[in-house]
Amino acid sequence: MFARLIDGLKNQTSNALRLTSLAAILAIALFITIAFLCAAAFILVLQNYGAVEACLTGAGIFLIVALITAGLYAFLKNRAREREPEATKSALHTALADPLVVATGIQVVRAIGLKRLIPLVAVGGLALGLLASRNHSSDEAPAE
Repeated sequence: MFARLIDGLKNQTSNALRLTSLAAILAIALFITIAFLCAAAFILVLQNYGAVEACLTGAGIFLIVALITAGLYAFLKNRAREREPEATKSALHTALADPLVVATGIQVVRAIGLKRLIPLVAVGGLALGLLASRNHSSDEAPAE
């Protein structure tokens, strides 16, 4: 069971690393491209209209790029948030469906005893609930 979880984690980490490095290369290339396009637009507007208009044109181009990037970031963040509960459910389902985990749970109940285990589970559930509510509230933006 743990070997499958570790292998899955390794695969996810290597995929994320590859995608992140490709995204960084793409971002650098895109930045250089936009810089040259802005320089060309700056020179063209400078020759025809003047320095102030050329600077405003460059600022406008970078503003458009920033707005597009912010929109893309917001879209991808929302999409990742929607996928997160599905991944959590499937990992939990896989762990609980494993016969080894069920057998271990039964052995723990037999060794400790049901009367002693109920308060431990209650305290653990309370701690887990507090932890989950604390992590959930830090993701949300504070009310203004």
